[in-house]
Amino acid sequence: MNFLRRRLSDSSFVANLPNGYMTDLQRPDSSTSSPASPAMERRHPQPLAASFSSPGSSLFSSFSSAMKQTSAAPSGLMEPPGPSSPVVQRPRILLVIDDAHTDWAKYFHGKKVNGEIEIRVEQAEFSELNLAAYVTGGCMVDMQVLRNGTKVVSRSFKPDFILVRQHAYSMALGEDYRSLVIGLQYGGLPAVNSLYSVYNFCSKPWVFSQLIKIFHSLGPEKFPLVEQTFFPNHKPMLTAPHFPVVVKLGHAHAGMGKIKVENQHDYQDITSMVAMAKTYATTEAFIDSKYDIRIQKIGSNYKAYMRTSISGNWKANTGSAMLEQVAMTERYRLWVDSCSEMFGGLDICAVKAVHSKDGRDYIIEVMDSSMPLIGEHVEEDKQLMADLVVSKMSQLLIPGGTVPSPLRPWAPQMKPAKSPGPAQLGPPLGQPQPRPPTQGGPRQTQSPQPPRTGSPSQQRLSPQGQQPLSSPSGSPQQQRSPGSPQLSRASSGSSPNQAAKPGAPLASQPRPPVQGRSASQQGEDSKKPAPPHPHLNKSQSLTTSLSTSDTSQRGTPSEDEAKAETIRNLRKSFASLFSD
Repeated sequence: MNFLRRRLSDSSFVANLPNGYMTDLQRPDSSTSSPASPAMERRHPQPLAASFSSPGSSLFSSFSSAMKQTSAAPSGLMEPPGPSSPVVQRPRILLVIDDAHTDWAKYFHGKKVNGEIEIRVEQAEFSELNLAAYVTGGCMVDMQVLRNGTKVVSRSFKPDFILVRQHAYSMALGEDYRSLVIGLQYGGLPAVNSLYSVYNFCSKPWVFSQLIKIFHSLGPEKFPLVEQTFFPNHKPMLTAPHFPVVVKLGHAHAGMGKIKVENQHDYQDITSMVAMAKTYATTEAFIDSKYDIRIQKIGSNYKAYMRTSISGNWKANTGSAMLEQVAMTERYRLWVDSCSEMFGGLDICAVKAVHSKDGRDYIIEVMDSSMPLIGEHVEEDKQLMADLVVSKMSQLLIPGGTVPSPLRPWAPQMKPAKSPGPAQLGPPLGQPQPRPPTQGGPRQTQSPQPPRTGSPSQQRLSPQGQQPLSSPSGSPQQQRSPGSPQLSRASSGSSPNQAAKPGAPLASQPRPPVQGRSASQQGEDSKKPAPPHPHLNKSQSLTTSLSTSDTSQRGTPSEDEAKAETIRNLRKSFASLFSD
């Protein structure tokens, strides 16, 4: 082999070629696009080099540029990215439902959700609000604020959070805004306290039923609840077990609807009033109180107050009273903590109790976020409420909070492997066929491919209509009978590993057609008889050995085509040389 290469590279050898040799080689051939002899390749190396480098030139240039960028990144040669413009997020709208006596905007001034998002405060009473709630569109609130009969504010907005500081229902004042609470809950708006608890606090006997559960859970020693009786209407109200009693009609606040009854005759009169009101009523034993106790909880802040009546009224919240803050005991903390767990949790609540003259305590009521603030620390309590609302907004409204976010990335779902169908058993018609193994080269085993789970950009598709590539040893001249000496010599000159591999192709098997040649041309070549010259067998054996050694160093498909073209030209040169 080395002898032939040295011989072909000698210029004197090319000069001694017979006349017409170069002319015969320059004839157009249907199987080659640009035939050239080894001598022509020596004289014109640039086109051949271009044919080798042109298919991978673009790939090599892109790879080189990527390597330059990679090497320049650690050394700091790359230009730093320009400063990105900060993303301005819309301010969060906080709706505070309260009267005009408190300006809640000043308590939220300078506060931001998670330290980044501004808070816009909208304040109005229940009577100044209207809304429309949607399944996917949230809740649109219409606000019309009136001051002294004059419309001051009229606008619509979508709130992100709500602070409820007003009673939604009161029978004494004829105010029933439970439909607004339902609409806000329908729109899925978070609030302090929760809208679920606000709606449940629209009936005091309903709330008292929760106190009864706590009473049975903790016992009368830890949770001393006042004895109370509920009547759905006036009919069961025949008589009281003992007098005096306190009768409470319906649902009212601030001491309204509460009557002290001294005897049976007054009790019957009150029963007729209950019938006229067409509502429920409760009765509880009158407690001669020494003072009232109020324990409030705002977030994690606790305060306890003692209120003593000065005017002598049996209602401590009516008339003149003296208010002072007392120490928070573990007993008081247990009361308010137990009540703060009802209705899914109360962030703001207060427990009212009565301390009798005999030294016993009686829990009579629990209030929610609409409780009035009392004492010397009213401003501090309002600031605590504002901080609590900002904390809740940060937990519920920002990405990563308890409410799930849309910029969150989804984990890719792995598809289960499917059984091989007709499309996986072999490529369909019209699709590129797999490249067959070359004679004497390593045989490539086809293993089932795992299901692709990557992105579409990672799945590279084969070009449509690509013709199969052929090996250099697949020429029609080698399709001989099994007993021909040419095949024996070709098999002896091939790689010794071919015989050891059980999957190696036999020499008698037909080879696939060479790229660029039609099936009819291949058939005609196979029918032509081989010239009976002894030197032709030697050249074919040498060509087979050369193709076998070259296929082991095969690179890209473009290189295989170029090598196959060169081998065909060498074979023709040898045939013409030895035939002359």
